Order: sequence, then C-alpha cells, then structure tokens
Amino acid sequence: MKVIRLTRWSEFVAHADSLEGWAFRGHVALEWPLVPSLTRRLQKYCPDARLWPLREARAMRIFRRKAHIYLHDRAALEDDLRCLALMQHHGASTRLLDFTKSPFVAAFFALENASRDVAVFALNTPALWHSAPAFDPSLTRAKIDPRVAGNFDSYFARNQLPVIWFGEPSEMDSRLVAQSGLFVLPGLLDKPLDAILDGYGGSENLLTQFVLPATMREEAMRALYRMNVTYATLFPDLDGLARSVSYELEAIWERLVEDYERAQEDPTLPGGVVEE
Repeated sequence: MKVIRLTRWSEFVAHADSLEGWAFRGHVALEWPLVPSLTRRLQKYCPDARLWPLREARAMRIFRRKAHIYLHDRAALEDDLRCLALMQHHGASTRLLDFTKSPFVAAFFALENASRDVAVFALNTPALWHSAPAFDPSLTRAKIDPRVAGNFDSYFARNQLPVIWFGEPSEMDSRLVAQSGLFVLPGLLDKPLDAILDGYGGSENLLTQFVLPATMREEAMRALYRMNVTYATLFPDLDGLARSVSYELEAIWERLVEDYERAQEDPTLPGGVVEE
C-alpha cells in the first residue's frame, strides 16, 4: 500500500482529481485497519475464527426471519447483497466495507469529527475491474459477483478465499445514492483489505492511503461546506439534518459575528442581522 502524507487541502484536491474512477473511504484514525465492522465485532467477542462463518450465517438468518415485519417489500431479503446492505444501513455488523466514488465525501467522513491525523484510502477500481487473485486468475469481479444467486455462499460466506468484489446492490437506498456509495466485499474476514490486495499482483498500485493532518480540518471543512457536502446532504433525512447542525456551531457563526461587528464599527459598510 502506498502512503502519501499531505499538509494542505489543495494537495488532497490535486491528488483526488488525478484518480478518476477510483473509490475512496475515510477513517477517523490512522491505526484502524481496513476491515469491516463484522471483523471487529467477531475479533472482540468470538476470537475463534473457525466459527465466524457460522456466526455470520446465523446473523443473516435471524435478520431475514424478522426484518419482513418492518418492510413493505421483502424482496431485498432474498438477495444476499441487498440484504447485507439493508443490515449495514440500519446498524448491523456486516462484512461490507463502505466506500464512495467521491474523494470529498470520504474526506468529510474522515475529518468531520477529527482531533488528530486521519486517513483517506483510495482503491484503484479501474485496475481491479478485470483483475483476479494470482492463486486463481479465473476469479474475476464478474465471476464472483455476489448479485448472482449462489455466489455469496460460494465465494464469500465460507471465509476461505482471498478475493474482493466492489460495486452496488441491484437496488440502492437513498443514502447510498446521496453518498455516491459502493461496497467492497472481502472473501476473508481475518485479513485487512490491503493484505488481500497483495495477492492480486500486477504492476499497478491498487491502494493508496492519504494521511490528512488534523491541522487541515478547518480549511477542508470550510471547502466541503461550500461544496454542500454535509450530513444533511449525505443522509437525506431528519437524522442527517440534525447531525449537520453541529458544523453550524463552528466557523460559519463566527464569520457572521465578525461581519456584524465590522458593520457596527464602520457606518459606511452595509449593516446586517446576525441570525440566531
């Protein structure tokens, strides 16, 4: 994995512009490995990895058995990837890793609550489109597509194959659309994404980690706000709107106060009203 340490927001923008078609993921802590929430949960409460496939299968089975109570259309439960996406959306631990096609959405998730250096990972999806692991070149993205009936059980659920698949479910929810989101699905839960990618070989760099210093946050968040990248737009519901108010407590208010005070001191400047 390639690591690039940045100092200014403009540097990140320049790198992002050069990575056309790549996928991105933000981490609020540099030391976090690229593993899904299911891995973290199982490592903590079920250290015997031999049992992980049984635990994952049971969780999906229980969800499918009960989730229909809350759904108008239970068709999503019959599709493995859509079922996992639904579980992930509502807070379950799954093997899905959330990525986005937007480097700026990834940067927002990394920096929004940052108090120390953070990371944005960039995945070379164009290079991976037709790639396959060296141990079996037949296992291309199309071959292992979990949207095809039976493929999740064959290539992922057994937790034995060092493969990855990336893409969207056949039907996307509003949050996934708003975030330009996609999922990365690993075939192994006990290895981070970068370790699995090491087995894909080839001459192209498949994964880059951008280190963004905490000192970049103010400049970056101001730029992202102007791009309309906020919780309100990324989570288009009342929860997202409420979470977006947190940033309104920061620099935006302070600038309004400064403008107001300058207007009071200089009668030649147009006055204004500071909104509460």
